[in-house]
Amino acid sequence: MASLYVGNLPFSTTEDQLRELFADYGTVHEIKLVYDRETGQPRGFGFVEMNETDAAAASEALNGSEVEGRPLRINKAHKGSQRSPSGRRN
Repeated sequence: MASLYVGNLPFSTTEDQLRELFADYGTVHEIKLVYDRETGQPRGFGFVEMNETDAAAASEALNGSEVEGRPLRINKAHKGSQRSPSGRRN
């Protein structure tokens, strides 16, 4: 399983729209859009989980493609260091 970071998303993007976009390249196992904790507003990025080969194909095809005039930035997501509840890295 691979997790892809999808950045520069239009703030209006829904999980269903993102799933539909990536489904052309394989089975999408999970979608996670990120929202601001305080306001609940979209942050303009999220994560898509797919099989390794499907994720590679989707990343190759969709990186730089435009959605509502915004070029997507797609990278393999890396597990970062743990963050404390205050948001600072440990």
